[in-house]
Amino acid sequence: MPKVVLVTGVSRYLGGLFVRRLGLDPSIDRILGVDVVPPKHSIGRAEFVRADIRNPMIGRIIAQADVDTVVHMNVIATPKDTGGRVTQKEINVIGTMQLLAACQKSDSVKRLVVKSSAAIYGSSPRDPAMFSEDMNPKSLPRTGFGKDSVEVEGYVRGFSRRRPDVDITMLRFANIIGPSIRTAITDYFSLPVIPVPAGFDARFQFVHEDDAMSALALATTGASVGIVNVAGEGFLTVLQCAAIARRPILPVPLSAAGVIGNLVKRSGLADFSSEQLTFLAFGRGLDTQRMATVLGFEPQHSTRATFEEFARHLRPLVPVADHGENVGGAVSTAAGGTAGALSRVFERIQP
Repeated sequence: MPKVVLVTGVSRYLGGLFVRRLGLDPSIDRILGVDVVPPKHSIGRAEFVRADIRNPMIGRIIAQADVDTVVHMNVIATPKDTGGRVTQKEINVIGTMQLLAACQKSDSVKRLVVKSSAAIYGSSPRDPAMFSEDMNPKSLPRTGFGKDSVEVEGYVRGFSRRRPDVDITMLRFANIIGPSIRTAITDYFSLPVIPVPAGFDARFQFVHEDDAMSALALATTGASVGIVNVAGEGFLTVLQCAAIARRPILPVPLSAAGVIGNLVKRSGLADFSSEQLTFLAFGRGLDTQRMATVLGFEPQHSTRATFEEFARHLRPLVPVADHGENVGGAVSTAAGGTAGALSRVFERIQP
């Protein structure tokens, strides 16, 4: 059982949520929360340590505290959280390298838990229906967070070869959503009008933020399980999600999706990237058999229940008379009041 746990990225929402959850376990003597800026939220009984994992000083912190378990949660999904893509990549890749170098030199570290992402599988029309943990992507992510996740996992595998005595668990999460977390996917489904690649209706899986914390806590205190996919039961399609969120859709050609995405990104309404737009067209499926049989974890929320709770906390659109027709389960953008909403969106996103 871990006694001294160091958690990275505690100033971000999920990092803070996790250390508060971990603090409820009385068997853990001490929890250190590391980040470059002090958290604005509570971190429970965890001790905040201001440090940059890109700096070799992280090794001194691990040594002085006699840390036996490291939980790496500071792999950032969206550039806006860091001020740009360059900083995002530095934190994700260089930060992971420095953290693993510190763990490699430490005699006290016996367990490493990494919050990874299903983004490492990419998204393409040649994908299998379900990705199991031993499958490789048909098309490797070439940019952004997906590429960073591939590199991070590569460094972790290298670390495991150099330190076979350290137990390693990597959890590849489907998109984590919930009533409070804000991500690229929650921003997307919060748009007043949702641009959808015409002719596509991709399948999604989601993980409730509370279930994600439970899975990480189990990975931290339970047996080492290697690589495990984590996702809620079932699937939803883009159009089903739009209908549940009560958002009108705007079908756009896939070739023009990048232009629309850039306009929305420049407006500040949502943070789009080329990989996210590809994901909206082709989706992704995760095989979660290892989650149940090896990790021994069963999410309390299905994919549908998770999205429905998120949708209940969305800011409602201005009420309009229901003149629209359902198109594939989503409200037609030709509806009377919806046309006005659409025009207001494009007024906001004009360059």
